[in-house]
Amino acid sequence: MNPKILNLKELKNKLVYLRKKKKKIAFTNGCFDLLHLGHIKYLAQAKNLADILIVGINSDASVQKIKGKKRPIIPLKQRMNVLAALEAVDFVISFNQATPYRLIKIVKPDFLVKGGDWQTKDIVGRDIVESYKGKVVRIPFLKGLSTTQIIKRIVERFG
Repeated sequence: MNPKILNLKELKNKLVYLRKKKKKIAFTNGCFDLLHLGHIKYLAQAKNLADILIVGINSDASVQKIKGKKRPIIPLKQRMNVLAALEAVDFVISFNQATPYRLIKIVKPDFLVKGGDWQTKDIVGRDIVESYKGKVVRIPFLKGLSTTQIIKRIVERFG
């Protein structure tokens, strides 16, 4: 098992240790299906905000609820291992809910990070993070670099 991939109990233990060491923590989340350059640049920028980057990843069932029955393309364990292989990512944890709200309550990140395609008022967990003076950060979205757009191009070319 990859030491960067955590279950909830392991995450809670890591958080106690990291807080004792006064580490700043950034948290982001997503489906991360078909990892692409937009994801890589986004995660690197998120990591630059803090000492530790924790990535919450939607379970397969959660992705289906959000993106439809044909998604994800890549199963959860593979998506988690790909994310864990990235230098910018310190820890990965999956969640089954449609949003990571419960997970954000547990992590209590110093920085809650989302892509620039999100309006700040719509970012899940913003209320939690702002309640203890954490920061919500929007990272500019790279046009043309989304999994949905990549899938559309594949279907158009090879459909």
